[in-house]
Amino acid sequence: MPIHIVSDGESIPSIAKDYGFFWQTIWNHPQNAELKEKRKNPNVLLEGDEVFIPEKQEKQESRGTEQKHRFLRKGDPAKIKLRLTMMDQPRANEDYILDIDGKLIQGKTDADGQLEAIIPPNARSGRLILQGGKEEYPLMIGNLDPVDEPSGIQQRLNNLGFDCGGEEGEIGEKTREAIKRFQEAYNLEATGEPDEATRNKLLELHQ
Repeated sequence: MPIHIVSDGESIPSIAKDYGFFWQTIWNHPQNAELKEKRKNPNVLLEGDEVFIPEKQEKQESRGTEQKHRFLRKGDPAKIKLRLTMMDQPRANEDYILDIDGKLIQGKTDADGQLEAIIPPNARSGRLILQGGKEEYPLMIGNLDPVDEPSGIQQRLNNLGFDCGGEEGEIGEKTREAIKRFQEAYNLEATGEPDEATRNKLLELHQ
């Protein structure tokens, strides 16, 4: 049975798409139980993780002859969810365009500044376009590391506006300063250390 070694930017949905499975088939497989327990979220893996890929099983359907039959092919789309803010205030009811691997998706944020769109499970990159093209932000899809990894903490802090510089995976002085600012902003004990309460709050705000 093949073992897939996770590359940067991959997730269970993207891996499942590439191998021709529903993501639940791989995520819930008994031989991936340890990975599931460790990572918790199928969308957040770490480069080098090992994913067991089961063999495909043929499914047969019996139908009467000399009749027409309709078969529905199930799909398994993924979703991207973003919340847009400015000066800690939601950018409500704002028009946007998502360019996901060349496919344009138009919509409007809700009253809380949130947007949600269906995208291919193996999408890797995109752009968020606002203000009719006056603002443009690159999107890296699936590149988020687990929050129990230093790089995962740094990625979330940077994305939430608490600049900690690079995301090299070492908790240095600049990262501790960013953690402390984050803790102060959310009424946590301002230790500058990535304790459990801090990681839980990061996950609440940024899966």
